[in-house]
Amino acid sequence: MAEFRFNAMQEVLNRKTVEVVREENLISDYYGMMVFDQAKMKKYLSKEAFKAVTDAIGKGTTIDRKMADQVAQGMKAWAIENGATHYTHWFHPLTDGTAEKHDAFIVHGADGSVIESFSGSLLAQQEPDASSFPSGGIRQTFEARGYTAWDPTSPAFISETTLTIPTIFISYTGEALDYKTPLLRALTAVDKAATSVCQYFDKNVSSVHTNLGWEQEYFLIDEALYMARPDLVLTGRTLMGHASSKDQQLDDHYFSSIPTRANRYMQDVENEAYKLGIPIKTRHNEVAPNQFEFAPIYEECNLANDHNQLIMDIMQKVARRHKFRVVFHEKPFAGINGSGKHNNWSLATNTGVNLYSPGKNPKSNLQFLTFVINTLKAVHDSQDLLRASILTAPNSHRLGANEAPPSILSVFLGTEVSKMLDLMEEAVVDRKMTPDEKTALKLNIGRIPEIILDNTDRNRTSPFAFTGNRFEFRAVGSSANNASAMIVLNTVMTKQLNNFKTAVDALIEKDVKKDEAIFQVLKELIIESKPIRFNGDGYSDDWVKEAAKRGLTNVNSVPESLSAYMRPESKALFASIGIFNESELSGRVEVEYEKFIMKIQIEARVLGDIAINHIVPTAVQYQTMLLENVKNLKEVFSADEFKKLAGARIELIKEIGGHITAIKAKVKEMVEARKKANVIDEIIEKSEVYDKTVRPYLDDIRFHIDKLELIVDNEKWPLPKYRELLFVR
Repeated sequence: MAEFRFNAMQEVLNRKTVEVVREENLISDYYGMMVFDQAKMKKYLSKEAFKAVTDAIGKGTTIDRKMADQVAQGMKAWAIENGATHYTHWFHPLTDGTAEKHDAFIVHGADGSVIESFSGSLLAQQEPDASSFPSGGIRQTFEARGYTAWDPTSPAFISETTLTIPTIFISYTGEALDYKTPLLRALTAVDKAATSVCQYFDKNVSSVHTNLGWEQEYFLIDEALYMARPDLVLTGRTLMGHASSKDQQLDDHYFSSIPTRANRYMQDVENEAYKLGIPIKTRHNEVAPNQFEFAPIYEECNLANDHNQLIMDIMQKVARRHKFRVVFHEKPFAGINGSGKHNNWSLATNTGVNLYSPGKNPKSNLQFLTFVINTLKAVHDSQDLLRASILTAPNSHRLGANEAPPSILSVFLGTEVSKMLDLMEEAVVDRKMTPDEKTALKLNIGRIPEIILDNTDRNRTSPFAFTGNRFEFRAVGSSANNASAMIVLNTVMTKQLNNFKTAVDALIEKDVKKDEAIFQVLKELIIESKPIRFNGDGYSDDWVKEAAKRGLTNVNSVPESLSAYMRPESKALFASIGIFNESELSGRVEVEYEKFIMKIQIEARVLGDIAINHIVPTAVQYQTMLLENVKNLKEVFSADEFKKLAGARIELIKEIGGHITAIKAKVKEMVEARKKANVIDEIIEKSEVYDKTVRPYLDDIRFHIDKLELIVDNEKWPLPKYRELLFVR
């Protein structure tokens, strides 16, 4: 192993930088060239087929089989002209990635030859094996049938030589087995609820869509060093490794000049992304060494999520061309910043209005306040569900650490916006307002644009922060599918907007004027949601104490957090809005429990293997060298001289022995704890036992390994160290 590490380092030192073929054209010249977008549909489809697709996208209408056949023919012609030989239905199962099965366009012709063919039925629907994907018991091995169905709202694209068709994935009996299906349901629900509320302010609003802008953080590790770390390869994170003497203490990596090799990699990723219509806007160094970020222009939520899943795949493929490996794990290195996937979320109307941007008059600003305040209330009432949507085994290492939002959900609004809500809270709106009171409120609301422009700060410690024209859900993990958080956020927002409208309408029916009714309900919501508002340091111990006083929950355990999904009120919420039936909800929650167990199980196995088969033998070998040295000293020097010379060595030998003994004992205990947990049938109990009795050993064993790393001869240490992994250029 030590020789492998040396060879890996030599490969890094000797490697020639991979050059990128630079695009000579403007980005706009080739942007979306591999996407079957509306411009290409106009060219390759009949007017009737084009209208059928655009109506399906804009109005949610269905496409009949005749039109589907026409669309398939046009899509096939375009794809083949651009080098495609196969097609696939591309979907998001309940795993950590995407799925696809490639079929060639060829079929037998009448004369026994082959011809290219692609029908509307093949475009619209396929039947993958549903029993081989996680379902939480919805599909068994003897119930293999599942369906993928075309999602026309997310355009098809060509990946290498394959026409790729975004689809939903459902079981034979109709249950959702993926992330996209419930996401589309949630987006439809919040559209209806938000449109209904917007009607108070603008009768021209007929639809509301959700925008999402993700920020994808990641680490780049040199491929040779990555392959010399079995823990990175098999778990996505380093299960051992002492801190480098220098890492991020000087804050000298964040926004600094991008290293040449990393920059070439980024350029290559961007070129591939632009061809597929992914609007990457920003690239930069993040806080930790070898940590970087991509961020796109905001898009409609469903499309944005598809693009995020696609960009993660592109990043991994391109990395290999550059002899890198991408690490998306939320905490791959102890003691330095981990990676998130900040979800910038907003709602916008068909009239082009961002509902989280103030307008030019009191009426539009009242609409702005309505949506801000209802968002506060939704987060306040559903903090446990929102946490459950993002708290996973990998993300639990990051949340609450010194760089990441804590496990306490809170909302940052900024000082001035908070003052505006305080003014509204103090206003007298539970009776008919006088003209002066109405004027005063309108004047205060009229100040909002300048408040937002000049005084809305940012707070990196807030898990849910208002940043001027959107909310940033910062707690989402780097490796996650954004849909998990977006399903819950849009669902709870739907519930809150429906409740708001019911309350306002009830007052209007009692002859309260519309604006006064809105003010009255908003004031109540401001008061009820006030505990969730926090503009201070979310990392401080004082906030933990203050949050407890406010009644906010603080859950760090993944199994405990997941239980929020199965509360009666959560089941009722998802069912009433049409997001999940009880079978779908319980199935996917069981999948999350299984993921947690398996990730801890894999980490425990990998750590035990490396500890016993690599670290302990290396430490014993070095200890033997020291013993031999002491023996030789005793033969050469007098007793007094030997005592002076060998004392420190003997203490070191004892220290090494202590760590070796502890590692072997703790690995044995961890194996026994795992065996006891594995015989438990009930999934929730099993996950809790893994969390409480197996997981702690990972840190206990690591402690002793990291101490040995500081003692054992550097040339004999079998694994690349942090100083090597984090500072390769």
